[in-house]
Amino acid sequence: MSFLDATIVNVALRTLAADLRTSLDAIQWVVTAYLLAVAAVIPISGWAARRFGARRTFVAAVVLFTVASALCALAQSSGQLIAFRALQGIGGGLIMPVGQIILARAAGPARLPRVMAVVGVPVVLAPVFGPFAGGVLLDWAQWQWIFLINLPVGAAAALASLRLLSRDEPQASAPLDLPGLVSVCVSMVALTYGLGEMGRDPSATAVLALVAGVSLLGVFVAHSLRAAHPLFDIRLYRDQVFRAASLSSFLLSMGMYAGMVLMPLFFQSVHDTDDLTTAALLVPSSAGAAIATQLSGRATERFGGGRTVFYGALLGVAGGVPFVLIGANTPYPVIATAMLISGAGAGLSVMPAMTTAFRALSPDQIGHAAPQLNMVQRLGGSIATAVLVAVLQNGMDSHEPTQAGTMSAFTVTFGWVLGAAVLAAWTALVLARAQRREPPRVDAPAPAPQSRA
Repeated sequence: MSFLDATIVNVALRTLAADLRTSLDAIQWVVTAYLLAVAAVIPISGWAARRFGARRTFVAAVVLFTVASALCALAQSSGQLIAFRALQGIGGGLIMPVGQIILARAAGPARLPRVMAVVGVPVVLAPVFGPFAGGVLLDWAQWQWIFLINLPVGAAAALASLRLLSRDEPQASAPLDLPGLVSVCVSMVALTYGLGEMGRDPSATAVLALVAGVSLLGVFVAHSLRAAHPLFDIRLYRDQVFRAASLSSFLLSMGMYAGMVLMPLFFQSVHDTDDLTTAALLVPSSAGAAIATQLSGRATERFGGGRTVFYGALLGVAGGVPFVLIGANTPYPVIATAMLISGAGAGLSVMPAMTTAFRALSPDQIGHAAPQLNMVQRLGGSIATAVLVAVLQNGMDSHEPTQAGTMSAFTVTFGWVLGAAVLAAWTALVLARAQRREPPRVDAPAPAPQSRA
């Protein structure tokens, strides 16, 4: 539910911008605010599960997510909607990692790749099925229903959790690292805002935001190295496999969320499709992602995580090349084929990258690694959304409002996406080579996103 909602509004961005009377680069914060809120609460998910109990935390997160969904439907301005989406992200950000904690208790080391493949299904397929669900709801009702649909689902999930999940008692935990949490959260927001503004219109404000973001990130690192109970154990990045896998996850997530945001806008802006047609045109991505996700666990077991990630990243590059070459009159089968390949690349690489990172660590390090990797993925998505929509809006403003002018703006933006895909392939190659020099551990349990906070 939380992953689906992270993507369901993307097909509605143009409608939201029109109804709430704002621009695309402003309304994209409906997506970005959600992703940043998710990234912000992931680091405390393990602490909250220990402090209050995993079952209790999970149910509370579902309830918060559901209430925030109702508030989103009641929003009367873009500012209100962005604020309520951030609140929704706090609940949504706890649902998946705490759910993984519960799942990890029933999973063993030998089943790690296949368990991660199952967990990865909503991660990879949500960027496709979310827009499709949004398109159907927008065609049948108003945009408020993309949030109201969460109410019965959330209520059912909360009741089922209370009924089916075993009770667990709160455990003793170290105090929450508030200085670390505040510094890393503000740093993420400042960096995302600064990069987005640089893509739109470089200014002193954008530079100041970037400087503040980098400075706060430095403060966070220095604090984490000295703190008795840091939010993150950043010493994990000394391991070359974990370091390469983390960077690969960041860049792969950028590509995944880029397609999630740009493709609905492409069909709506260049081809003037309605919401339901747009949703149907996105189906090839889901087909490629579904097939590759199911194969990723076995591929990781057979070829190794690093090589599997590299193969998936290469598919991402192959699927990205056609988008910088197509025109407004390119036949849909060509576009659909490229989407199919791109979806397969995401399905084959995103979760194996996380699996490889986990298997490079000892069991007692997993609790520190999981929230870091989850946060890195969401940060990649939020930065990609902010930057690419800003680049697109800048291109559309600098061209005539014609089909050719709009297509030119998308071509430039797709070029940025291809650049990120090439970087992801390079880091995946580094990961494959590092893993070959440093065989993965076999005693790592299934990842439970807990942090010593």
